[in-house]
Amino acid sequence: MRKKGIQTNDPHIQALARIVGGEKSILYKKEDLIAYDCDGFTVHRHLPKAVVFPKNTEEVAAIVKYCHEHDLPFLARGAGTGLSGGAIPLNGEVIISLVRMKRLISVDLENRRAVVEPGFVNLKLTNSISDRGYYYAPDPSSQYCCTIGGNVAENAGGAHCLKYGVTTNHILGLEVVLPNGEIIEIGENGIPDPPGYDLLGLLTGSEGTLGIVTKITVRILKNPEAKQTVLAYFDRVEDASQAVSDIIAAGMVPAALEMMDQTAIEGVEAAAFPVGHPKDIEALLLIEVDGISAGIPEQIEEILRICRNRNVREVKVAQTEEERARWWANRKTGFGAMGAISPDYLVQDGVIPRSKLPEVLKNIQEISKKYGLRIANIFHAGDGNLHPLVLFDASKPGETEKALAAGSECLQACAAVGGSITGEHGVGIEKKEEMRFIFSDEEILAQTDIRDVFNPKNLLNAGKLFPTPGRCVEVKKEKKQKQLL
Repeated sequence: MRKKGIQTNDPHIQALARIVGGEKSILYKKEDLIAYDCDGFTVHRHLPKAVVFPKNTEEVAAIVKYCHEHDLPFLARGAGTGLSGGAIPLNGEVIISLVRMKRLISVDLENRRAVVEPGFVNLKLTNSISDRGYYYAPDPSSQYCCTIGGNVAENAGGAHCLKYGVTTNHILGLEVVLPNGEIIEIGENGIPDPPGYDLLGLLTGSEGTLGIVTKITVRILKNPEAKQTVLAYFDRVEDASQAVSDIIAAGMVPAALEMMDQTAIEGVEAAAFPVGHPKDIEALLLIEVDGISAGIPEQIEEILRICRNRNVREVKVAQTEEERARWWANRKTGFGAMGAISPDYLVQDGVIPRSKLPEVLKNIQEISKKYGLRIANIFHAGDGNLHPLVLFDASKPGETEKALAAGSECLQACAAVGGSITGEHGVGIEKKEEMRFIFSDEEILAQTDIRDVFNPKNLLNAGKLFPTPGRCVEVKKEKKQKQLL
């Protein structure tokens, strides 16, 4: 017969189990922990010490306080859909899984806000309020399964962030457990910008290194009166890229302006939601405009004119909601669809000025040739947020290392034209060394100093975001020496 109770002599496991109510709310056996050794970034894997499942803020705070007092490294985890390794337990952390904290606490239509727990799934919020004419704007491709707590940690974006902004633009308040177990609230009565430091902006996108979010007040929006979607096929990437710039230059801000190249199209057409895209085109644009009904037809006509002026092969407007939904389903499966044409793939996430699209895409083609690996491009063209997907086969010796090197060079190409190494996926462990592409040692040191204010013992999600100590350590010594003089 199976013995009841915790089957380990580890006093920390026993103590954590008591906090969360017993063995049903904690995992500690190796066979159970394997599922938590990585997130969506699968190149690196590390086993946690344990996984605990608190059901409320008080239990999260008690777990954190225990870990803080006993010098146990720990981190928070949502749905595990992150793509930069932010939830990987590098140091054998206690993982605090927030999946049981999944309530929609309240909806305030009059003030256009809602309060959710961190484990509440992104798309469920829109589904919960759509019958009342409202929705939640941030829409990452994983919105059907990613959690809003994880979105806050990574400052997630999505296809419609061109017009509506990323997660930080929709956060009105946070309840946070600090790394010592203290509970604080930021954003009084849903007012996102009180006098003083912008703590909401600081916490949103801090990748779980400054605190653990346990309650979130979000902005909800009224459904637009109308929306229309355009699909345009181009024989040349350069023409599609120029059409993107022309649309923005014409004074329009579409709700979404997406691009896929030929390799990406091959993937989505081989996956779950094919729509019949031509196989021989170099690029397609998926463009959506929304707003007051009276202005939509004129915007659509202008977009069609711009595409035709840029040698579009074919351009069409969705005639039904079913057709529009099919086009978007095809785009939203873009990352996962790469599994239909490659055993493994690495998703990158850089940002560039829109005017540099042709140059950077050409550089990515050269990187692809250099490493002998195909690179698919699926991205938010309207705001210059690129997603090169490096296709490889991990079973072939050396290909994983080549894929990582190719991904790093793609980010370097973005930084070289005045861009960034991440737009919405975060830095995590995947891109922490690439932080040097855009920040000096002094700037990195300033950021780690801020982290140390919140997380002085560096027990919360250590080893993420910042490069391996090197020159930064010397800078810190020099700074202290100057202060002593």
